[in-house]
Amino acid sequence: MAGHSKWATTKHKKAALDAKRGKLFARLIKNIEVAGRTGGPDPAGNPTLYDAIQKAKKNSVPSDNIDRALKRASGECSDGVQYESIMYEGYAPGGVAVLIECLTDNRNRAASEVRVALSRNDSTLADPGSVSYMFARKGVVEVAKADGVSEDEILMAVLDAGAEEVNDEGESYEILSEPNDVVAVRTALQDAGFDYNSAEVQFVPSMKVEVDKTGAEKVLKVIDALEDLDDVQNVFSNLDIPDVVLEEMNAEE
Repeated sequence: MAGHSKWATTKHKKAALDAKRGKLFARLIKNIEVAGRTGGPDPAGNPTLYDAIQKAKKNSVPSDNIDRALKRASGECSDGVQYESIMYEGYAPGGVAVLIECLTDNRNRAASEVRVALSRNDSTLADPGSVSYMFARKGVVEVAKADGVSEDEILMAVLDAGAEEVNDEGESYEILSEPNDVVAVRTALQDAGFDYNSAEVQFVPSMKVEVDKTGAEKVLKVIDALEDLDDVQNVFSNLDIPDVVLEEMNAEE
């Protein structure tokens, strides 16, 4: 899973830029609204909403923005929008598979913009099912590394809660589980005194495509173009950037 998370780290660095930060805030707010509408606006009784709020706070989304999102979710505000979840599949350069998760109030606009973003970056939209079989839905909990905390300590805290594996990803630990176990894993972490950055269900690749520096740059350009779209909520890929390539790219930043 290293490539998956190393890309996530690269993504977090990019998100520090102001333009990316605005897009990130919008996505996190949308997550809160949808979770609140789906499972109720009370975080105490809605674990998905609780985790959406936690992720927003960890990414420094202002509390006023979070409160407004909760009000829209509960129907207190009249400016709420009904979002539809749509998944698109595609191929980036080098045969790298991408899953594009959209939350949109206009299906035609979302489809058109995704298609254009792919075609402008030497990528193609794929038929439903042609890419998704290479991914599995998994609960993913990210834990920031604390001084002296080992991978084994994290594993022992979450093993009985349904965790399947713990991966050391440099700046954080990534815990994988079945989707239904993500709340139990997160709760076990909290009970053991560990803080966490995010807990959510993601699409994790079961097979990966390793790329060289040129290939990595092309695929990251596609992902950036897709993530710039307002309707795109998440982009998952089976991109694997080897350590040596990642170091070379980071040296140029």
